[in-house]
Amino acid sequence: MSEGASGRMRDRIETIYREESRRVFATLIRLLGDFDLAEEALHEAFRAALEQWRRDGVPANPRAWLVSAGRFKAIDGLRRNTRFEPLGEAAENIAADDDAESWAAEDIEDDRLRLVFTCCHPALAPDAQVALTLREVCGLTTEEIAHAFLTAPPTLAQRIVRAKNKIRDAKIPYEVPSHDQRPERLESVLRVIYLVFNEGYAASSGASLTRHDLSGEAIRLARLLAELLPEPEVNGLLALMLLHESRREARATRAGDLILLEDQDRSLWNRELIAEGTDLVERALASRRAGPYTLQAAIAAVHAEASTAKATDWAQIVGLYDVLARVEPSPVVELNRAVALAMRDGPEAGLALIDAILARGDLADYRFAHAARADLCRRLGMTTEARASYERALALTRGEPERRFLERRLAELASG
Repeated sequence: MSEGASGRMRDRIETIYREESRRVFATLIRLLGDFDLAEEALHEAFRAALEQWRRDGVPANPRAWLVSAGRFKAIDGLRRNTRFEPLGEAAENIAADDDAESWAAEDIEDDRLRLVFTCCHPALAPDAQVALTLREVCGLTTEEIAHAFLTAPPTLAQRIVRAKNKIRDAKIPYEVPSHDQRPERLESVLRVIYLVFNEGYAASSGASLTRHDLSGEAIRLARLLAELLPEPEVNGLLALMLLHESRREARATRAGDLILLEDQDRSLWNRELIAEGTDLVERALASRRAGPYTLQAAIAAVHAEASTAKATDWAQIVGLYDVLARVEPSPVVELNRAVALAMRDGPEAGLALIDAILARGDLADYRFAHAARADLCRRLGMTTEARASYERALALTRGEPERRFLERRLAELASG
């Protein structure tokens, strides 16, 4: 193979890795029954692909090929490690399972949902459920998860290891729970899916504003969950993600610079996603069992209905935030309500609320709180305070598009 063809093949395999590795990993866990063994088998399968696909070409179904290769690599490894000693019961079961249906395409499609429910088992601590799922199901790095949790990466790493050990030692089953077990598992699953979406919709670090692979995967998982369990909050979460995703093309310039909601070209918003999201919101609200995701989706739907930023019904949005604050009180909800109140009643009203939140010590390391305060100070002509808040937000920001936006704001203050 020529150097150019070899490079193209490597790029193709890297693309397949990004798109398929977590699905392959989920199926390998089902087949092998162990997180670490599945991770090793996954990497062995891709190493084999680098060698064999260069010679024979990419197979028609690379995902199934990788699952099969990983499984047999694991079997070979177990046999080598045991040498003349008998294989353990688990290894014997792996080696004996030669039924191709055990890794058929339709099963592979369901495996990530099985894995989500396994990682969200009630035997695990809530934070461990989320961290483990983000790491093992979606492939986020420990650093990315730590940023979402506002905690140290070593702490997250230990939490993930303990969770995997718990699953192994307690023999937690790799399955979608029965109907009577689902409610207690659903809240954590929804939280996990939404955190994955958020990392894709507004990447916490890196050169890109968004990571469509993550937001798309979260939406896919939510669709699967909605088919399995069409509860109002499942539909509400799916609606929320669809309504946010509808604005993705309008959120950044071609150069990758951030565009605020009020400045977006609304003709670029995806009307099909808006229609689907709005329909899901209406159905969830009609159930009269609306939870926090449904209420957030209703807020997103109000934004989607407005033909221009000025036409936004801020009074309705403030009212929805009032309900959300009662259903699920949190400093972030307070912050978002303060921003909406500033749009309805003026920046002074919003700034007073944000200052009260920060004075309590809440959201001290939350970049959006300082960016929101900076914007209100700027609108009020409080240049010195605006500059200090923009600088604080900038110090907390790792994403390059957000950094460039904040730097432009600071430059505008300096030139003004």
